[in-house]
Amino acid sequence: MAKPQFHRKSIRLHDFNYSSSGAYFVTICAYRKESIFGDVKNCDVVLKEVGCMVDQCWHDIPRHFPMVELDEFIVMPNHVHGIIWIRDHDRISVGANDYLPLRGHGTSKTIGSIVRGFKIGVVKMYGELIWQRNYYERVIHNENELFAIRKYIIKNPLKWEMDPEKPRPKR
Repeated sequence: MAKPQFHRKSIRLHDFNYSSSGAYFVTICAYRKESIFGDVKNCDVVLKEVGCMVDQCWHDIPRHFPMVELDEFIVMPNHVHGIIWIRDHDRISVGANDYLPLRGHGTSKTIGSIVRGFKIGVVKMYGELIWQRNYYERVIHNENELFAIRKYIIKNPLKWEMDPEKPRPKR
């Protein structure tokens, strides 16, 4: 008997090239949204060891994806928020000794491949499944959006107590 097919609705924009130059706001959640990365104390995030690994892997992204520039970023207890800029790939050399990979070979340059590489890097360092299966991204269309998202990221710890995703003590 054939296995049933499961089709999840895509959260991506239809017909959008996710390797396009521009800014992307990403949110990546911990598995089961468990607070494993740290705690918020006095409106500041205090990272645990795995949270420090997450922070390190995030800041290493441009080493693996030279066309990427990082913007505002924060590790929260059970998720991360960050802004990733994809720059014009044609002017950036990649690969060993700055050789471009053969056409059709080498690293994909989409926001999905960047996030996937980041998540894999953390798992390799930590050695356990710590991420939810997917992630959320938003294409940033203009300066007003960019500034609003930067402000949201910076102020995220201040809103932690009211965050609906914050795990609540069991009664």
